[in-house]
Amino acid sequence: MTSLAAMPRAGQLECICEPGALGEQAADGRGTVLLATGFALSVLAQVLTLSILPLAGLSLAPSQGLASLPYAAFYIGAAVASLPASVLLDSFGRRAAFSLGASLGAAGGMVLVWALVSTHFGALVLGAFWLGIAGGFSLFYRHAAVPVGGSTPTALLIVFGAATLAGLAAPSIASLAESAAVARPFVGTAAAAALAHVASLAATAALPYQQRRERKSEAAGLQGWRSILFPTAIGTGGWFAMTALMGATPIAVIGCAPSEAVVGAVAWHVMAMYAPSLILAVLPQAARPRLLSAAGGLLLATGALAFALSSSASGFSSSAALVGIGWSLIMLGTTLWVNGTGPVSRWLLGIHDGALLTGAVLGAFAASALA
Repeated sequence: MTSLAAMPRAGQLECICEPGALGEQAADGRGTVLLATGFALSVLAQVLTLSILPLAGLSLAPSQGLASLPYAAFYIGAAVASLPASVLLDSFGRRAAFSLGASLGAAGGMVLVWALVSTHFGALVLGAFWLGIAGGFSLFYRHAAVPVGGSTPTALLIVFGAATLAGLAAPSIASLAESAAVARPFVGTAAAAALAHVASLAATAALPYQQRRERKSEAAGLQGWRSILFPTAIGTGGWFAMTALMGATPIAVIGCAPSEAVVGAVAWHVMAMYAPSLILAVLPQAARPRLLSAAGGLLLATGALAFALSSSASGFSSSAALVGIGWSLIMLGTTLWVNGTGPVSRWLLGIHDGALLTGAVLGAFAASALA
């Protein structure tokens, strides 16, 4: 017999929503905050790492020709991780995938510390490679944020823009870390990068469960490769230009300013890479994929010209900022472009990001010619 409490009555509101629907908005909001936190900490680790790899490679390499190998190894690791990261994200969810990436970053940071303490060039390359794998995983934060935001790119812009804090904090953190390990150049910064990945792991491990969205069948998804061809080409060119110029910037700055100026130049670059997202988050309707991609390409070309004409730390910092803004607009534009037609095959996403990072690897090797 049905109890009186269970019987419907006049004026009673009955929920006919799907289970969990009422809490979905709150979960998505918490998920966006944690994604933004994890991404910002991951980017902080990348800023600290990339600010020392060109110089550490220059000091530990057995020959001048191998000096750029640690910097290139970082991007090789990111490129290698792109397809596995895409598959893991789709198969096991964002919490497992990003936690694994952060764990590998923490381990890579400790290998980097040991390499610098023992002046071991091979270990330096290995640590850079592992940190690059973590960077490859963190690149997928932007894809993970697209479904969270629904039909608007607001969540993507918030997650991407949160990394601006990494650029603001990096110089102070690097200075404190180097002061704590003053007898060992670069060791403090490498240890800080490892700790940043540990903090990122704490954020990603707390991500709320999110039911995976339905994706197109892989056969149908792979047939849509033509839709990502053009944005992939643009993104690959943007990554090549950015890594080539930023690999050369620390070496160029150290030739005309104290070593502390290197982290400052890289920090300005990182703030410029992610600050446009915060501006666009206020006006998400202005985030038009093709327009952003075209504007980014123009700014990248301007930054390259500024680099060629610079002869001071301030000039190289300005060049780095222009390059960062250009890269940011290209990344936002191509990400929205690729995801603009709905769920994308995980294989296509992996191929897309793998192509971008292949451009980064080629740019890293080209950096030594620009320095």
